[in-house]
Amino acid sequence: MNERLQKIYRRIEQAVHSSRGRDVLLYLLCVCIAFVFWLFLSLDTEVQRDFNVPIELVDVPDSITVLGKIPSTVEVNVKAKDSQLLRFEWGGMSAMKLRWSEYVRDGQIAITKAKLDTRVRDYFGQSAFIVAIRPDSIMLPYTTLPGRKVKLIVNADLEPNFQYVISGPVKASFDSVTIYSPVGLPHSLTSVETEPLIRSGMKDTTSFEIAVKPIEGCRIIPDKVTVTVPVEPLIAKNVGVQVTTSNVPANARLITFPSKVTVSYLVPISRYNDEYLIKAFVNYNDARRGQQKLPVTLSKLPAIFRSPSINPDSVEYILEKVEL
Repeated sequence: MNERLQKIYRRIEQAVHSSRGRDVLLYLLCVCIAFVFWLFLSLDTEVQRDFNVPIELVDVPDSITVLGKIPSTVEVNVKAKDSQLLRFEWGGMSAMKLRWSEYVRDGQIAITKAKLDTRVRDYFGQSAFIVAIRPDSIMLPYTTLPGRKVKLIVNADLEPNFQYVISGPVKASFDSVTIYSPVGLPHSLTSVETEPLIRSGMKDTTSFEIAVKPIEGCRIIPDKVTVTVPVEPLIAKNVGVQVTTSNVPANARLITFPSKVTVSYLVPISRYNDEYLIKAFVNYNDARRGQQKLPVTLSKLPAIFRSPSINPDSVEYILEKVEL
């Protein structure tokens, strides 16, 4: 192995010291020098770039609640030398901090176009030319009043797929929200809704991020919630149930054939092994009317049951008199 490496090294050394090898090295050196000159020239060229500058409002008093949403970034179109903008493109964008006390005026945060332009120019350097800022100003009201907690109602229109079921309550990550306003809120305001959530053909438990329906001039915290919709497949279940007679007088006996019926229904798969009290009835009054078979009716079934059926749905019977 060492001999092979030495052989390769000798070949490279011979190639470098040859006339052709020296020409190749000289060519590569010229290319490197040209690249360095090109790099210096390009960095000295004036360019125009778009940047999303993060902004952060700092030193906000604890008693203050800003009623609008402060933008997380401002979009800045700036013209400057490439070398000056290189650190923003490669080094990342640090947050531009806006001190609360410098921008409060007449009950609102007032970051005017002139003030924002000055701060952005300081951010990029005085030699940079700011072409455009979006938004070009920030005006937001605030309040010192405490918020009111109200109930959150999920506004949902949900439809599972065939043989699937919404197997439980639709829940939001918060059952209440806090509303802040510059003036007192009306006493009639006791709840707010989410934006409408409309889905169909659902086959699995799913979570959705839904906005809370805004109220003009107010701030709602949180303004978004996660709504979870539990969905399960339905599975068939059969249960044998004893037929019970009703309205039978003391001097009579009603005997049914068969004495049991099979109740079939669909149930969420997680509830398959749960036991439920199911009763099947026949009515003595139907026998008195001379019907050949008595219809079988079921007691009230749990809401999670789907498509219940009885087999047989009617039974034969015998009426007997009882000596008292």
